[in-house]
Amino acid sequence: MKASTPTKIKKVSPGELMIIWADGQESHYAAPVLRGMCPCASCKDEMTGVRIILPIHIPDNLEFRKIELVGQYALQFEWSDGHRTGIYSFDYLRELAGGGLDNSGHRS
Repeated sequence: MKASTPTKIKKVSPGELMIIWADGQESHYAAPVLRGMCPCASCKDEMTGVRIILPIHIPDNLEFRKIELVGQYALQFEWSDGHRTGIYSFDYLRELAGGGLDNSGHRS
């Protein structure tokens, strides 16, 4: 099992998500931070990678409205600001948590 495979996903509070990974690492994510890192095309320019949505656009009290599993590889969030198009792969979430994994899922 890859280190970037979650063994537990839990909404700790309306604004915080916790993931326990296959290697035992526990990661916590604040909703406004994850929203700011949304990988969808309306939040991040597909060609340049430049962020379109900036932290100033995201309320500090943003909450997770819905958290859905996408296949066996990602999560999709519905946010309290109505946004819901970003798909966050487990590899991307682990990278955001500072897991330091390369594309094969191994520590770099």
